[in-house]
Amino acid sequence: MKPLLSVKNLAIFFKNNHQQKKVVSNINFDVYPNQIVGIVGESGSGKSVTSMAIMGLLPATISTVSGSIFYQDLELLKLSNTKLRNIVGKEISMIFQEPMTSLNPSLTCGFQVAEVLEQHTTLSKQEIAQEVLQLFQKVKLPRAKKMLKQYPHELSGGQKQRVMIAMALACKPKLLIADEPTTALDVSVQHDIICLLKELQQEYAMSILFISHDLALMSEIANHLIVMQKGTLIEQGEAKELFLHPKESYTKALLNAKPKLSFRYKKLPSVNSYLQNDFVEEIYTPKERAKFHQQLYSQPPLLEVKNLKTYYFSKNNWFSKPSVVKAVDNVSFQVYKGETIGLVGESGSGKSTIGRTILGLEKATGGEIWYQGVNLEALNTLERKKYSRQIQLIFQDPYSSLNPVLKVGDAILEPMEKHKILASKKERKAYIYQLLEKVGLDKEHYHRYPHEFSGGQRQRIGIARALALQPKLIICDESVSALDVSVQAQVLNLLNELKQEFDFTCIFISHDLSVVKFMSDQLIVLHQGKIEELGDADNIYQNPKSSYTKALIEAIPKGI
Repeated sequence: MKPLLSVKNLAIFFKNNHQQKKVVSNINFDVYPNQIVGIVGESGSGKSVTSMAIMGLLPATISTVSGSIFYQDLELLKLSNTKLRNIVGKEISMIFQEPMTSLNPSLTCGFQVAEVLEQHTTLSKQEIAQEVLQLFQKVKLPRAKKMLKQYPHELSGGQKQRVMIAMALACKPKLLIADEPTTALDVSVQHDIICLLKELQQEYAMSILFISHDLALMSEIANHLIVMQKGTLIEQGEAKELFLHPKESYTKALLNAKPKLSFRYKKLPSVNSYLQNDFVEEIYTPKERAKFHQQLYSQPPLLEVKNLKTYYFSKNNWFSKPSVVKAVDNVSFQVYKGETIGLVGESGSGKSTIGRTILGLEKATGGEIWYQGVNLEALNTLERKKYSRQIQLIFQDPYSSLNPVLKVGDAILEPMEKHKILASKKERKAYIYQLLEKVGLDKEHYHRYPHEFSGGQRQRIGIARALALQPKLIICDESVSALDVSVQAQVLNLLNELKQEFDFTCIFISHDLSVVKFMSDQLIVLHQGKIEELGDADNIYQNPKSSYTKALIEAIPKGI
């Protein structure tokens, strides 16, 4: 059988200040009809750049591509832009990693999918409207007819990704490239998207090139697997064989970097530590955990949330009754000094809203938040500001939370000056230098801008900024969800080390249950604003009582 896509000796160079840097080197692989091929590797391994080269999306002003990319009998790199446009979008289509930045916020979702059909087909407007509705139904969007007229910001992350899939499938492509399409989605939505892609792949008899940093996820979708590292192809083969018998140390390291559900590491293995053979496997025993918890829970709680309610009210028009969304509905829990408590659940379960309400960024509709014996909800804005220094937040997306025109050192210095941490600017700068080194960065990074750092480095800057105010409680809101498994392992280990050194308490919010289990002492499972289950993290994983918790655990990609 002839391959549908054949990549031969692919090399990609990026131009920078009249110099060329090779980012992809000597890549060779085939994608056959009706096959799902997975490309896996860390950030910077060349996965997405390879897919962009196939789509012809790399700008010629900053890149040079050599080698060959054959689609059937056509050499894509030698086609004119006009001929390439006739194939890309019609026969080869792509789902991008971040649907919010790929969808136009000022156009309705239905209009954006219709545009693809207008560009590549001769269908009438009426036929296009009917086809778009059928596509929305096919990708299982709820209230498909209503969704046609909705804007991207009105949809959840999983729904936006379904719109992107509908757009990619509009012209019934022979090859679909899916670039990290489930990275920022919770486990159950991720599972739904994977099942949907497999269904559609069989229905359309198309091939999929699926790109991810998550090897366990790849085991659920790919027939053939390609492993990339630093722009080179490390190994490839049948997915099942590669999972069970990986030949290369790098592949073994990727498989080991994900937190395990069957036991609890004291420290996660990163890819580097595994490759350098300096990882010492230490596992927490139940006896060690019990002793630590006895110390934790023998003291009064640092934070106590009582019957917390956070509702959102909206009116469609002057005459209608306001509709109510109960984002947080009668939630109660306690957090003890030195503890890490995990909040887990699907998107829309109320995790982030609880964090934002504790911080005072959202106004509680009812209930109480007691911090060190003070009811924060009874304070006015000025009184509450006194406590804002002691409760800090590490954001999900460190790039959007950093001012792009401020050097990172100044971004850390600014809140320190506002809260009068230390006596002088000289002392503050010296402290920031120390913090940067503590989080694995250099002094010199003080004078750089956010765009000059990788995702993992930006997350470290976010951690340094939170620590600068010397808080007693840090809320981590999905702070590792967009990082690849190796960087994620490094950041999680770092958080645990800093927690010991700086003696802070942590509320860890995530949709990734394996990560939450590794980090947490106690676990709160949330569903539609209510607590579904609360208790010891290990006990909940081993013996989940709620059917919802069982479903969440079953949705975690386990690997082969």
